[in-house]
Amino acid sequence: MAEVTEKTILHALEQVVDPDRGKDIVSLGMVSGVVVKNGHVAFAIEVDPQRGPHLEPMRKVAEQVIHDIPGVLTVSAVLTAERQAPQPAPQGHGGHGHGHGHGHGHGQEEPLLPEVKAIIAVASGKGGVGKSTTAVNLALALKSLGLSVGMFDADVFGPSQPRMLGVSGVQPTSGDGKKMEPIEAFGLKVMSIGFLVPEDAPLVWRGPMVMGALEQLLRDVNWGALDVLIIDMPPGTGDTQLTMTQRVPLAGAVIVSTPQDIALLDARKGLNMFRQVNVPVLGIIENMSYYHCPNCGHEAHIFGHGGAQQEAAKLSADFLGELPLDIDIRATSDEGRPIVATQPDSPLSQAYKAIAVKVWDKVLTLKGAKKAPKIVMQ
Repeated sequence: MAEVTEKTILHALEQVVDPDRGKDIVSLGMVSGVVVKNGHVAFAIEVDPQRGPHLEPMRKVAEQVIHDIPGVLTVSAVLTAERQAPQPAPQGHGGHGHGHGHGHGHGQEEPLLPEVKAIIAVASGKGGVGKSTTAVNLALALKSLGLSVGMFDADVFGPSQPRMLGVSGVQPTSGDGKKMEPIEAFGLKVMSIGFLVPEDAPLVWRGPMVMGALEQLLRDVNWGALDVLIIDMPPGTGDTQLTMTQRVPLAGAVIVSTPQDIALLDARKGLNMFRQVNVPVLGIIENMSYYHCPNCGHEAHIFGHGGAQQEAAKLSADFLGELPLDIDIRATSDEGRPIVATQPDSPLSQAYKAIAVKVWDKVLTLKGAKKAPKIVMQ
């Protein structure tokens, strides 16, 4: 079987004609961002934003043409636009409308993730605060409460969940070429762009291409019925974060910060972003709060201490808890064996589980349900 290459993809796409311009989309320079990995193909078709919905049939033809190539397992084609289109009021959860003019052609389809009861974003104002480590252990802690949990890695340029969950290099499968099956890891259903591109390959994608790919990964994965889906957001407060909050029906957001002033400043920006788009902030977690020396027992506050709790009080947000700077958390994450899964009875895992109880209780309260039952952790 011949290897599927970018050249193979472009040659096949020469069969796809822009209905308004009468030429194929390759010669018109509309195809960009081609990624090929072990039979999984992704690419973007750049169009004027006003034409996005009208060109959805063309997008589907392009996907089918590539899927017909021997050796291709899954295809993700997205319509993207460089210019902003007029946008409706930002109520567009679940793909209704075309906010931000991304021209993505799924606007009239069913809502995103209809079988997921609650979607929680784990975010940070800046990188390097342990957001992804916190996200994966929070997901596992929620699972330990008896919930069915998924993990979606939305950090396209720095996906880390495949490595943290010990499933780097695993390839998603698809029975029908339309829906991918999520990867199973420690009882979580997991999806990441990291499964579809080489780990060391940079993605040279514009913002609209990123958003199209993320939305399609959410929609075209067979998540099934879940109690909760954790979204590991990219750091910062840029277009990707804002658009995710407008396209995905979030139940709430968890902000991760370290105690020092510069991290808290960025955490404040992240919290305010969610509030501006009417996404409830479930609370703030202080990560790397202290270091407890295993030899002498001395506790050191390397990055300061208590800053996130004070900031939460200032911003009228819940303080969910503090987590230490600990070598076991770092080592188990690097080894693909998250501490909550592999050392469930450790004090560190109990700290994550205590935070998970608070988060889920807040979600149920916001959804108008009865207060979550008291959960006793052994």
